[in-house]
Amino acid sequence: MRSKTIGLSIAVVACLIDQFHKHVMLFWVDMPNRPPIEVTDFFNFVMVWNPGVSFGLFPANSPAGMWFLIAVAAGICAVMLVWLWKKPDRLVLTGIGLVIGGAVGNVIDRLRFGAVADFFDFHVAGWHYPAFNLADSWIFIGVMLLLWDSFRTKKTADSDAG
Repeated sequence: MRSKTIGLSIAVVACLIDQFHKHVMLFWVDMPNRPPIEVTDFFNFVMVWNPGVSFGLFPANSPAGMWFLIAVAAGICAVMLVWLWKKPDRLVLTGIGLVIGGAVGNVIDRLRFGAVADFFDFHVAGWHYPAFNLADSWIFIGVMLLLWDSFRTKKTADSDAG
Protein backbone atom coordinates (compact mmCIF):
# COMPACT_ATOMS: atom_id res chain seq x y z
CA MET A 1 0.00 0.00 0.00
CA ARG A 2 2.87 2.39 0.77
CA SER A 3 4.21 2.36 -2.81
CA LYS A 4 0.78 3.23 -4.18
CA THR A 5 0.50 6.12 -1.75
CA ILE A 6 3.95 7.49 -2.62
CA GLY A 7 3.41 7.27 -6.37
CA LEU A 8 -0.09 8.72 -6.26
CA SER A 9 1.02 11.50 -3.89
CA ILE A 10 3.77 12.49 -6.33
CA ALA A 11 1.21 12.47 -9.15
CA VAL A 12 -1.22 14.66 -7.22
CA VAL A 13 1.45 17.15 -6.13
CA ALA A 14 2.91 17.36 -9.66
CA CYS A 15 -0.55 17.96 -11.14
CA LEU A 16 -1.44 20.57 -8.52
CA ILE A 17 1.82 22.48 -9.04
CA ASP A 18 1.27 22.41 -12.81
CA GLN A 19 -2.32 23.65 -12.52
CA PHE A 20 -1.40 26.35 -10.02
CA HIS A 21 1.40 27.58 -12.30
CA LYS A 22 -0.96 27.64 -15.29
CA HIS A 23 -3.56 29.55 -13.26
CA VAL A 24 -0.96 32.14 -12.25
CA MET A 25 0.28 32.56 -15.83
CA LEU A 26 -3.21 32.70 -17.37
CA PHE A 27 -5.08 34.80 -14.84
CA TRP A 28 -2.60 36.70 -12.66
CA VAL A 29 0.15 37.40 -15.19
CA ASP A 30 -2.51 37.47 -17.96
CA MET A 31 -0.24 35.90 -20.59
CA PRO A 32 -3.06 35.52 -23.18
CA ASN A 33 -3.30 39.33 -23.40
CA ARG A 34 0.33 40.37 -23.32
CA PRO A 35 3.45 40.02 -25.43
CA PRO A 36 6.20 37.56 -24.50
CA ILE A 37 8.11 38.41 -21.34
CA GLU A 38 11.88 38.32 -21.82
CA VAL A 39 13.43 36.74 -18.74
CA THR A 40 16.98 36.17 -20.06
CA ASP A 41 18.74 36.32 -23.43
CA PHE A 42 17.72 32.70 -24.02
CA PHE A 43 14.40 32.33 -22.15
CA ASN A 44 10.99 33.99 -22.44
CA PHE A 45 7.54 33.45 -21.01
CA VAL A 46 5.11 33.16 -23.91
CA MET A 47 1.49 32.15 -24.43
CA VAL A 48 1.04 29.20 -26.77
CA TRP A 49 -2.15 27.15 -26.96
CA ASN A 50 -0.99 23.69 -27.96
CA PRO A 51 -3.66 21.41 -29.42
CA GLY A 52 -1.09 18.63 -29.93
CA VAL A 53 1.12 16.41 -27.83
CA SER A 54 3.94 17.68 -25.60
CA PHE A 55 6.25 20.28 -27.13
CA GLY A 56 3.79 20.96 -30.00
CA LEU A 57 4.19 17.54 -31.62
CA PHE A 58 1.32 15.90 -33.53
CA PRO A 59 -1.24 18.71 -33.56
CA ALA A 60 -4.86 17.66 -32.99
CA ASN A 61 -6.84 20.67 -34.18
CA SER A 62 -10.28 19.04 -34.00
CA PRO A 63 -12.57 17.84 -31.21
CA ALA A 64 -11.97 14.24 -32.33
CA GLY A 65 -8.20 14.81 -32.19
CA MET A 66 -8.50 16.32 -28.72
CA TRP A 67 -10.53 13.35 -27.45
CA PHE A 68 -8.06 10.96 -29.06
CA LEU A 69 -5.18 12.61 -27.15
CA ILE A 70 -7.21 12.48 -23.93
CA ALA A 71 -7.83 8.76 -24.53
CA VAL A 72 -4.11 8.17 -25.19
CA ALA A 73 -3.21 10.01 -21.96
CA ALA A 74 -5.80 7.96 -20.05
CA GLY A 75 -4.33 4.76 -21.50
CA ILE A 76 -0.82 5.76 -20.52
CA CYS A 77 -2.02 6.60 -17.01
CA ALA A 78 -3.76 3.21 -16.76
CA VAL A 79 -0.54 1.41 -17.72
CA MET A 80 1.39 3.50 -15.21
CA LEU A 81 -1.13 2.73 -12.46
CA VAL A 82 -0.80 -1.02 -13.11
CA TRP A 83 2.98 -0.60 -12.89
CA LEU A 84 2.56 1.39 -9.67
CA TRP A 85 0.57 -1.44 -8.11
CA LYS A 86 3.52 -3.81 -8.65
CA LYS A 87 5.40 -2.03 -5.85
CA PRO A 88 8.47 -0.73 -7.68
CA ASP A 89 11.36 1.05 -5.93
CA ARG A 90 11.37 4.77 -5.12
CA LEU A 91 13.03 5.85 -8.36
CA VAL A 92 10.35 4.11 -10.42
CA LEU A 93 7.59 5.37 -8.10
CA THR A 94 8.83 8.91 -8.62
CA GLY A 95 9.00 8.47 -12.40
CA ILE A 96 5.52 6.96 -12.58
CA GLY A 97 4.09 9.67 -10.33
CA LEU A 98 5.62 12.44 -12.44
CA VAL A 99 4.34 10.94 -15.71
CA ILE A 100 0.82 10.51 -14.32
CA GLY A 101 0.79 13.99 -12.75
CA GLY A 102 1.98 15.63 -15.97
CA ALA A 103 -0.44 13.69 -18.15
CA VAL A 104 -3.38 14.53 -15.91
CA GLY A 105 -2.34 18.21 -15.79
CA ASN A 106 -2.39 18.42 -19.58
CA VAL A 107 -5.69 16.50 -19.81
CA ILE A 108 -7.25 19.03 -17.44
CA ASP A 109 -6.17 21.81 -19.84
CA ARG A 110 -7.65 19.97 -22.83
CA LEU A 111 -10.96 19.53 -21.00
CA ARG A 112 -11.03 23.16 -19.78
CA PHE A 113 -9.62 24.99 -22.78
CA GLY A 114 -9.55 22.55 -25.71
CA ALA A 115 -5.74 22.87 -25.81
CA VAL A 116 -2.78 22.82 -23.45
CA ALA A 117 -1.35 26.10 -22.15
CA ASP A 118 2.42 26.35 -22.75
CA PHE A 119 4.62 29.14 -21.42
CA PHE A 120 8.32 28.27 -21.46
CA ASP A 121 10.24 29.42 -24.54
CA PHE A 122 13.96 28.62 -24.74
CA HIS A 123 15.83 30.03 -27.74
CA VAL A 124 19.30 30.55 -29.15
CA ALA A 125 20.47 32.33 -32.32
CA GLY A 126 16.90 32.73 -33.57
CA TRP A 127 16.01 29.06 -33.04
CA HIS A 128 13.19 28.42 -30.57
CA TYR A 129 12.62 25.11 -28.81
CA PRO A 130 8.87 24.34 -28.89
CA ALA A 131 7.07 26.03 -26.00
CA PHE A 132 6.23 23.75 -23.08
CA ASN A 133 4.86 23.78 -19.53
CA LEU A 134 5.52 22.18 -16.15
CA ALA A 135 3.38 19.13 -16.98
CA ASP A 136 5.55 18.47 -20.05
CA SER A 137 8.61 18.80 -17.82
CA TRP A 138 7.16 16.35 -15.26
CA ILE A 139 6.50 13.83 -18.05
CA PHE A 140 10.01 14.26 -19.45
CA ILE A 141 11.69 13.93 -16.04
CA GLY A 142 9.52 10.93 -15.19
CA VAL A 143 10.38 9.14 -18.44
CA MET A 144 14.09 9.89 -17.91
CA LEU A 145 13.90 8.39 -14.40
CA LEU A 146 12.20 5.28 -15.78
CA LEU A 147 14.82 4.95 -18.52
CA TRP A 148 17.61 5.44 -16.01
CA ASP A 149 16.09 2.73 -13.86
CA SER A 150 15.82 0.34 -16.81
CA PHE A 151 19.53 0.75 -17.57
CA ARG A 152 20.43 0.56 -13.90
CA THR A 153 18.41 -2.63 -13.46
CA LYS A 154 19.84 -4.20 -16.63
CA LYS A 155 23.39 -3.37 -15.58
CA THR A 156 22.80 -4.92 -12.15
CA ALA A 157 21.21 -8.03 -13.69
CA ASP A 158 24.12 -8.39 -16.17
CA SER A 159 26.71 -8.14 -13.40
CA ASP A 160 24.78 -10.67 -11.27
CA ALA A 161 24.63 -13.15 -14.18
CA GLY A 162 28.38 -12.95 -14.87
